[in-house]
Amino acid sequence: MVYEFRVNEQIRPATLRLFIALAPPDRAKEELARELRPAYATHPDMRWNRIEDWHITLAFLGELPAAAVPSLIAPLAALAAARRPLRLALCDGGNFDDRVLWSRIDGELDALHALAADVRTAVGSCGVALEDRPLRPHLTLARARRGDRSSVAEIAATFAGFTGLPWPAERLHLVGGTTGGGPGPIRYRDVEAWPFDGGGRT
Repeated sequence: MVYEFRVNEQIRPATLRLFIALAPPDRAKEELARELRPAYATHPDMRWNRIEDWHITLAFLGELPAAAVPSLIAPLAALAAARRPLRLALCDGGNFDDRVLWSRIDGELDALHALAADVRTAVGSCGVALEDRPLRPHLTLARARRGDRSSVAEIAATFAGFTGLPWPAERLHLVGGTTGGGPGPIRYRDVEAWPFDGGGRT
């Protein structure tokens, strides 16, 4: 099991900020990062997400007790085992409220929505309450500083024509983060991940 979160490398945290996601492969992330390289230089004040943290959220669970994690393992493992990989691609970008820069997801979107719905059902069966919000498939890239209402739209325009190569999403990830009790940003890592084994419907 990947569940090895520790605070200060000694104490396992009492709570984790959890979500369930898909992760683009390195080559897809590197392809998009090359497209964004000019914006990294021209907009250094943006709060850029670390490339290793890029993910496509299917369900956000919020802050949960670490003790709740084991109950999620079996339902999510079974769900992944019944699915085949989804073929997706990273494409041009957009923004939420002129503050959040994101990359659009293309590909097998019907299957992606169906997977997200089944993830929510599996999580709900474990007693975890989720907000009732529609899935808007995207990959968050950066956030603008308070008061900056122009940078996000400017950057999105620079890669408006970008279409990345398609890739298979091969694993379902349960991701957790902890601040470690300090003021710094939350650092995320896999709590567990399961391969899509190819059985069942998509």
